[in-house]
Amino acid sequence: MVTEMAQQSIQFAIRSLYRSLSTKEASIADFILSNPKKVSRMTINEIADSLGIAPSTVFQFTRKLGFKGFRDFRNELLSEEFDPEVSIHENIDEKDDALAIAHKVFSSSVKSLQDTNALLSASSVERASQLLLEAGTVSFFGVGGSNVVAYDAFHKFMRSPLHVQYGMDVHVQRMQAALLKPGDCAVVTTHTGLTRDTLDIANIAHDAGASVIAITSYSSPRLAKLADVILLSSSEETGYRSESLSSRIAQLAIVDSLFTIVMFASQDQAKEPLRRIRNAISPTKEE
Repeated sequence: MVTEMAQQSIQFAIRSLYRSLSTKEASIADFILSNPKKVSRMTINEIADSLGIAPSTVFQFTRKLGFKGFRDFRNELLSEEFDPEVSIHENIDEKDDALAIAHKVFSSSVKSLQDTNALLSASSVERASQLLLEAGTVSFFGVGGSNVVAYDAFHKFMRSPLHVQYGMDVHVQRMQAALLKPGDCAVVTTHTGLTRDTLDIANIAHDAGASVIAITSYSSPRLAKLADVILLSSSEETGYRSESLSSRIAQLAIVDSLFTIVMFASQDQAKEPLRRIRNAISPTKEE
């Protein structure tokens, strides 16, 4: 929760505090007020380097404005200085027509798939596949946009011989993670690798003794400590923007790859669940 002051305009908040700021804080304030759009695209280290100060000073300044940290501050600034080229899709120009925008979105997705394909390693894919095949229960977890990827994975793997589970509600996910045990596997999807709920769920699963497979665009230090395997998805989104358009496509492709590997590795066991599911679904189709 930001303070009442910070819930107003960031620029208003800065000006109202300006007289009480130290010299270094005033330099940060001046930089933000003069370049709000530029700052909304910068990392904390880039701002610190531009001003010749420590990143911790920038962090404390955002705390003084009432934010939990720099990320919350930057997201709010990005909202105030709304730039469709940044907030929606990095490659889109405001002069592009509808078809040009569509072409760029498709091109970005294709590039994300190609880059993700290049990032895959034999050891990681094989390790993740083995953990899935040997698991007693496989749970799929994701929060926000990543929840869609988790649900897609659950929907696919229901056709496999694996025992799988999924919960849309984050509290249900926490409970499912707590009930995992050694020999089970948690598949955690996250774009940034920084979502608190996702990290908490991964930690709960890890503490329960389950293996953790992380599918992410950014391997944060905490996530890396919790995961047995990390499968990186590439995207053209950058750290300052929370949207994850092309990364979702790449993560779905990783899920499809794991599903295909599991199905081929367990062809005999997969026949019966696949047959039963097809029989259950067939009456819903038009003749």
